[in-house]
Parts: sequence; C-alpha cells; structure tokens
Amino acid sequence: MKKLITLTLLAVASIAGAESQALLDYEFRRLASEDTVNLSEEFAGDVVLVVNTASKCGNTPQYDGLEKLYQEYGERGLTVVGFPSNDFMGQEPGTEEEIQEFCRLTYKVKFPMMEKTVVKKGGDAHPMYVALAEASGTYPTWNFHKYLIGRDGKLISEFSPRTKPYDDKLVAAIESALDAS
Repeated sequence: MKKLITLTLLAVASIAGAESQALLDYEFRRLASEDTVNLSEEFAGDVVLVVNTASKCGNTPQYDGLEKLYQEYGERGLTVVGFPSNDFMGQEPGTEEEIQEFCRLTYKVKFPMMEKTVVKKGGDAHPMYVALAEASGTYPTWNFHKYLIGRDGKLISEFSPRTKPYDDKLVAAIESALDAS
C-alpha cells in the first residue's frame, strides 16, 4: 500500500511539475535567425519576464528600462524575453531584421528577442500566450504587457503595459522571485 501511495504521489508531482513548466515549454525562433530554442530549456532556473514589444508605440521607450533590468538583475538569474508583435494598431510593421536593427541601434537591446508573435485574444494567439492568459486571467491589452514567471516555471504576476520596467511593484516582484530559491 505504501508503494502505491508513493507512486501516486510521484505521478501527481510529475504532472504538476510538467504543468508548471508548460508556460515556457515552447519552441521559438530567435529574432531574425533560423536558430530555435525551447524557452523552458534555454531559461531553466531563471526568473523570466515575458514582454510583447513594438517599435512604433508610445511605450517603445520601455525597451531602455527592460534592458537595464536585464543588465542589473541578469547575473542573479533574471532573463527578459521580448516578443515583437504587430497586434495593436500595426505598431510593429517591420521585418524581423528591421526590428532587430531598431532594437540594437536605438535601445542597445541585448536581452533575447524572439520571432514576431501573435499575442492578442481573437488574433490566433500563439499557444504560449494562450497559456499565459489562462494562468493570469488576461491576454496582453497592448504592447509591453509583462508576465513574470518564477524559477519554477509558474506565473508570479502580470503587469499592464502602463507598468514601466522600474515600477516599484514590478521591481519588488522581480527581487522577491530572485531571492526565492
């Protein structure tokens, strides 16, 4: 009987672990590249800030703060991952090469950027964004919507596009997630 209970508990723990990793268990192509990565594998053990981005938006200057967060907290295990999206008012119309050049030249972005991605509800959102919306209760409402995912692969919180990268609540959530081991 003990063995049956132990096996059942292990199976449940395994399923729960798989579900927690499902938020990042997706393959994406790196921006303007043919290289693909599985986010769950690539950023295993990191705190991940997922952000849908756009180059021609009033929130575009947030690239600067996102890069600073990445530089400041990267050694402690924070990874910012950008997903360019043209879902909101066509504010990311460029090619991936144009987006990459804009991000590097204008904001000196070094954090990982992935392929152009559909993130909006009703817009055939990528399955990762569907999973994030199900976990948080909301799809991105505009460019620069943020989802903070803990080292365990579970959603910690989501932040509206109006939340700037150095907002006290966002920074506190990042620091708390980094301190949790």
